[in-house]
Amino acid sequence: MNVENNEVKTEEVPVADPPAPVDETEQLKTERDGLKELLLRRQAEFDNFRKRTERERSEYLQYAGMEMVKELLPILDDFERALKSDGASPEYAKGVEMIYNRMYEALKKIGLEPMDATGKLFDPHLHQAVERVETKDAPDHTVLGEFQRGYYFKGKLLRPSMVKVSVKP
Repeated sequence: MNVENNEVKTEEVPVADPPAPVDETEQLKTERDGLKELLLRRQAEFDNFRKRTERERSEYLQYAGMEMVKELLPILDDFERALKSDGASPEYAKGVEMIYNRMYEALKKIGLEPMDATGKLFDPHLHQAVERVETKDAPDHTVLGEFQRGYYFKGKLLRPSMVKVSVKP
C-alpha cells in the first residue's frame, strides 16, 4: 500500500474463478467409474484365483491317492500269486482269498480299475511287451497273455500291463 495525499491505493490481485461445478462432477464420475471397473477386475481375479486353487488342491489329492494305490499294487500282485499256488491248505487259501478280495474291493472303491489286455491288440502306451511269441494261431501284435496286470486309476493309466505278444513267423 502506498499512502500519498491521504489516499489509500491498493493493488488489485487477479482472483481465479472457482472451478465450474460441472467439471468437478464429471471428474468425480470418471474416478467413480474407474474405481468400479477396478473393483470388478479384482473380484474376477480373486474368483479365478479361488477356482484355480481349488482345482490344484483337487488334483493334488487325486495324485496323492494315485501314489498310495501305486504303492499297494505289488501287495495285490503278491496276493494273486499266492492264490495261484497249490501248496497251501484249503482253509489258508480261503483266508488269503478273503483278504485279497477285501483289499481289491477297497482299492476299486477309491478308483482302481483293472485293465483287460488278453486278446486285444498290443498298444505300447498301455502294454509293456516282455515276450514275443511267433505263432500262426493269433493275428500279429495280439496280446496272448499277461505276466502282470495293468491298472487305471480314475481313468488315468497307473501301471501298464506286462504282456506276451504274438508275431508272425
